[in-house]
Amino acid sequence: MAETTPEVIVIGAGLAGCEAALQLAKRGVKVLLYEMRPQKTTGAHTTAAPAEFVCSNSLGSTDQTNASGLLKKEMSYLGSFLIEIAKDVSLPAGNALAIDRVLFSKKVEELISESEYITLIREEITKIPQDTPVIIASGPLTSDSLAENIKEFTGSDHLHFFDAIAPIVEKDSINFDKAFYASRYDKGEASYINCPMNKEEYEKFYDILINAPRIELKEFEKNAKFFESCLPIEVLASRGVDTLRFGPMKPVGLTDKRTGIENYAVVQLRQDNQSATMYNLVGFQTNLKWGSQKELLHSIPGLENANILRYGVMHRNTFINSPKLLEPTLQCRKRKNLFFAGQITGTEGYTESIASGLLAGINMAKFLKNEELLELPGITMLGALTHYISDSSQKHFQPINSNWGIVDELKVDKKIKKNKKLKNEMLSNRSIEFFEKENIFA
Repeated sequence: MAETTPEVIVIGAGLAGCEAALQLAKRGVKVLLYEMRPQKTTGAHTTAAPAEFVCSNSLGSTDQTNASGLLKKEMSYLGSFLIEIAKDVSLPAGNALAIDRVLFSKKVEELISESEYITLIREEITKIPQDTPVIIASGPLTSDSLAENIKEFTGSDHLHFFDAIAPIVEKDSINFDKAFYASRYDKGEASYINCPMNKEEYEKFYDILINAPRIELKEFEKNAKFFESCLPIEVLASRGVDTLRFGPMKPVGLTDKRTGIENYAVVQLRQDNQSATMYNLVGFQTNLKWGSQKELLHSIPGLENANILRYGVMHRNTFINSPKLLEPTLQCRKRKNLFFAGQITGTEGYTESIASGLLAGINMAKFLKNEELLELPGITMLGALTHYISDSSQKHFQPINSNWGIVDELKVDKKIKKNKKLKNEMLSNRSIEFFEKENIFA
């Protein structure tokens, strides 16, 4: 074995923790990767596998003129292991990067077990280790003991919000006399299954939804906040009868070619495994009681007899007050050999979690070798994301995912600013040019 730099402890073998560990190993740093599952469960995970996808199986768009797509491109420049694995196990999903979650976790676990620099330890860490460099990537479902210790260390409260998981149904139980394949505006492969609704069917569905009983929250959870992009469908529906038709059930661009009709509302289902036997309901994360979920799903045309393989659930997420605690490098201001990564930092989304683990791993290795840490500028998506979560001027910090609103503005005339497509292309090209000009590669 080659000579290595000092040992690092990575807490959490989720997306961020696995990426961070692999980045450290690539740079010759010995890693102890701690994961509390299966000895201790989270209430949301269903396996003990590393890098488990808990909610959707999609990492979002691959289009570089989309914020999430640009972030993936930047991560490729930086040599992300998990993004490459995601591409290897991708499923048909139009312009989105959807994966077979079982194969993904299996390949990540194989890469970790094959590394001579990483030791995976199945054990809960209840306190931040004091004498060793640490990356905390314990995720939004950090155990109560560790969360309390982090709270004591930072001297500030954690913030909480809820994340909800969508149901999964068996493909063979879908009625294709009503459902049809299509991608919105025929972009990419027609890989989504679409269940159309007329006005009467939608109103029946809506009535069931808004009157359905929900799972009762525990007392300590009642003051927690929802993250806007993960709102349960029943919460969205409570905002008005047409909210869903302009959100996850919008029919625009989804015409049934058998009839030529653009329907009143459409429920989309996305492939969830490589064998295409499982499909999840896009945007249908929910906290309804399971009996109500069954009634609701069976009211959707095409899903009258759907076999529900997984019901939706909702869980509390925990994140730190990053603007007061972190540098844009993800280094803790209070303790220099401590880094945070993943959703615990307030970076919301699968791609964003991997990206923060990538940056934390790179920068921990640089820190150990007394090299200048990598701080990306706000013209890049990852730089904008890390600057946002470390902006100490924020007073009401909430989780954020990649979006154009956080990127440094373009100095262009108003005409270009109003052309959204052109503006996004220019923003994307600006970031790519930066990576190539500055020679920022893995």
